[in-house]
Amino acid sequence: TRSLGSLVFWGPPGTGKTTVARLLADATELHFEQLSAVFSGVADLKKAFDAARARRETGKGTLLFVDEVHRFNRAQQDSFLPVMEDGTVVLVGATTENPSFELNAALLSRARVLVFRSLDTTAIEKLLERAEKIEGKPLPLDADARATLVRMADGDGRASLTLVEEIWRAARPGEVFDTAKLTEIVQIGRAHV
Repeated sequence: TRSLGSLVFWGPPGTGKTTVARLLADATELHFEQLSAVFSGVADLKKAFDAARARRETGKGTLLFVDEVHRFNRAQQDSFLPVMEDGTVVLVGATTENPSFELNAALLSRARVLVFRSLDTTAIEKLLERAEKIEGKPLPLDADARATLVRMADGDGRASLTLVEEIWRAARPGEVFDTAKLTEIVQIGRAHV
């Protein structure tokens, strides 16, 4: 069987940390379980660990993806150690903060840190092209507006796709936006958040 060690993904938002964790779970045939340290507490961890133990008895491993893992306190971080050591879970933690400062040394010593970088303009452009292919229609932007959209994403793939959805929602058939209209749409969208 393919084995996977515990990992910590460190990088800015929208750079694919969750997506890579899902792909790793698929590739290693592990059950994908996701928690957010912002919205989870001790009870949620216990429930996830118990479910992973039960799964392990049936021969199925668990990849436990913990978003914003740095938000867990020292005791909560320590609770991962036994289940990582006995193979109950493969922990994949995601953090936007430097793990050397935000995570327990004991946890870090049991995981490899992988650094995710902001997406460059080529990667954002590929995301836009993929969205167009999936939707079967071009983005209604002129060349300058498209370049502006790529800059607005600021290396965040998820943000770029959110902007794309706003643009398609705002466009009437046959309409093509320039940079001024794009900026207006984005500001209206942000005002509603």
